[in-house]
Amino acid sequence: MSSTAATTHLWLREETKPMEHRAALSPEVCKKLLADGNFEITVEESKERIFADSEYAEAGCRIVPGDSWRTAPQDAIITGLKELPENDTTPLPHTHIMFAHCYKRQGGWKDVLSRFVEGKGLLYDLEFLQDDSGRRVAAFGFYAGFTGSAVGIDAWCHQQLHAGEKYPVIKPYPNEDVLIAETKEKLAKVGKMPKIMVMGALGRCGSGAVSYARKAGIPEENIVKWDMAETAKGGPFQEIMDVDIFVNCIYLSSQIPPFVTQAQIDSERQLSVIVDVSCDTTNPFNPIPIYNVNTTFDDALIDIKSSNPKPLQLCSIDHLPTMLPREASNQFASDLLPTLLQLPNRETAPVWTRAEKLFHEKVESMATTD
Repeated sequence: MSSTAATTHLWLREETKPMEHRAALSPEVCKKLLADGNFEITVEESKERIFADSEYAEAGCRIVPGDSWRTAPQDAIITGLKELPENDTTPLPHTHIMFAHCYKRQGGWKDVLSRFVEGKGLLYDLEFLQDDSGRRVAAFGFYAGFTGSAVGIDAWCHQQLHAGEKYPVIKPYPNEDVLIAETKEKLAKVGKMPKIMVMGALGRCGSGAVSYARKAGIPEENIVKWDMAETAKGGPFQEIMDVDIFVNCIYLSSQIPPFVTQAQIDSERQLSVIVDVSCDTTNPFNPIPIYNVNTTFDDALIDIKSSNPKPLQLCSIDHLPTMLPREASNQFASDLLPTLLQLPNRETAPVWTRAEKLFHEKVESMATTD
């Protein structure tokens, strides 16, 4: 089927980020979009994606080779999850839907936006597709917190059972039941329960982190749940030093005092694991300013330098939900579906008009920002 003016052409690109198994569009959502009658969907082949190419073909999508979006028809909307490779600087003439990670002045943000300017393309950033109340229409937040909590508990168990040994490579799980069972088995071997603090506990991400701790069998009294009321006094917070595992799930929108400082971690503490699910790693306002690199599934933990001999390890993987790629993708795509159905009328649909306006504002801000 060729692209026509009567249809909105979505082109699901192959993800290039290592260990990324999720998809912005699930086969089930593609099937519903095609049934709407206003869409054409092209899907690039991928060996990493949790959904088989055949699942998309059965849904009615056209399958093409990976990385072929560069020569896609001009009207195709290139759809993906994670950002494009940093070493690629070619202009971007298409409209893209993805998490570009460039609107909060992250490292290299101007380089990303410049590609759209040079190619006369357009970015609809998934992080900033918002409803009339300012709430994101779709987010991986719940599963980011859910899996972040899982990594935190597992890292703590590893410290107890295999002190001094390198933390193993993280691989995706077929479903959450397998992950939970593994965590429970390790906690049983340790013979005691950690104390875990979730920052941003009332949000999507934080509720996911709390949910996993509960499903893993952590007693309620061992789960410290903080949100805006508790942080209103401003950091740093000694309470973080008094738990075993700290899971940061806040949404950073402005400068705030740091949650933790080097002086704190150099002092007496119980804390031995930090999972920064928020991953504002290169943000100048990062509330955990004791590190500045993202970790990966191959190398999940970094050792934080401290004059305190007690180990402190930190995880800052920025695509944690890919540990549970099928559940995370299905939930995200399902949440995104109502907004995608508005794409044929995006010139008047508020979610899309706001996203386009924001893109142009961010492009203009490049000229006035050092």
